[in-house]
Amino acid sequence: MEKFATIYQRACERKGGEAALKRLLPKVRSSRALANTGDDRFLSEMTRCVFQAGFVWRVVDHKWDDFEDVFFGFPPEKIVLLSPDQIDRISQNPRIIRNRQKVLSVQHNARFILEVAREHGSFGRYVSRWPEADLIGLFAFMKKHGSRLGGMTGQRVLRNLGKDTFVTTWDVIRCLQRAGADITANPTSKREMGLLQDTFNQWHDESALPYSHISRICAYSLD
Repeated sequence: MEKFATIYQRACERKGGEAALKRLLPKVRSSRALANTGDDRFLSEMTRCVFQAGFVWRVVDHKWDDFEDVFFGFPPEKIVLLSPDQIDRISQNPRIIRNRQKVLSVQHNARFILEVAREHGSFGRYVSRWPEADLIGLFAFMKKHGSRLGGMTGQRVLRNLGKDTFVTTWDVIRCLQRAGADITANPTSKREMGLLQDTFNQWHDESALPYSHISRICAYSLD
């Protein structure tokens, strides 16, 4: 495998130097801050990322204040109580993106969050304690138990809320392939995901950088 130092140097050259590169790296929150993040914020971010998937992100962002209002701030304990008639009305509300299946996913993910919170105190506490050396396990957990949280959607939820995680964007995958990882352009198999995790673990041990920084630097290292 290619050394991460080589990848880091390429990214620095492409982005105008080390200082410029560092300014572009995502913020990683502490485990304590992540654990203290409210369940409503996790449901809100899940909803945002689900609605952005396959859609124009800026349109969702432009409507986001309305989303927060229509879903009354995303408290999971209230969302799970919505009746089918209420779900229907929300699905037809022009203030949000009118996609019934994605609206249904909000209630499913509210149940998911509450189930985790009942056992672990809060969803944020559970996520904060999940080891970065097994991020693919967390991705699989969210895909299995949540709604529409597979692929990069669940990864983006975690990254956006400050969990130290890589995101398998096309540029990141191309960087891994260039470095020598035996993966396809759309890695989904258990073997490929394990290889992804092993490579990031190796580069983390080599560089002592957060996984999210390694991921972003990989993307910036390519033309």
